[in-house]
Amino acid sequence: MPKAITSLNKRFPKKNIEIWFEDEARLGQQSTSTKVWAKKGTRPKAPRQTEYKNLYVATAVCPRSGQAEGMILPFLNSQGVEILLKQVGQSLPASSHALLILDRASYHTSKTLKVPSNIHLLFLPPYSPELNPVENLWHYLRSHFWSNRIYRGYKELEKMAIASWRKVCLQEKRMKSLCAVSYA
Repeated sequence: MPKAITSLNKRFPKKNIEIWFEDEARLGQQSTSTKVWAKKGTRPKAPRQTEYKNLYVATAVCPRSGQAEGMILPFLNSQGVEILLKQVGQSLPASSHALLILDRASYHTSKTLKVPSNIHLLFLPPYSPELNPVENLWHYLRSHFWSNRIYRGYKELEKMAIASWRKVCLQEKRMKSLCAVSYA
């Protein structure tokens, strides 16, 4: 990463280089269960659903500023990623250039992917999700909002995704805390 930052500083000497991370998570009717507090000696009940509707929440985060951009998608493809990249590019101040770090999913590496001129992509090594702090956001959303619930359909999934994303991701302090990494 230091080489990428040095390279961008040379290419854009008058720009502030902001480090961003991007990832996607699935929210669906095949719910997950999480631990809950219960009276000693009791076994709390949690709903379990096995239907198949789902959606994807894509998010890009700048851990330093706590700024987040996101969108909800019915499926993942390079066109959806392009829209998110455009959204991130438009949110950047004119004095900034983003180094966006992401995994090597096929929709991120597509040759047809159009990347805004104020964003440079840097890919994580294969099989290293622990290097992407957005994974912490997914863990938080799953454990605090998405688990132990029944969703009656796509609209309910969408409502939960929007409400939980706004509640968490629009709070810059919380995003700085959840997505803080020493190497960025």
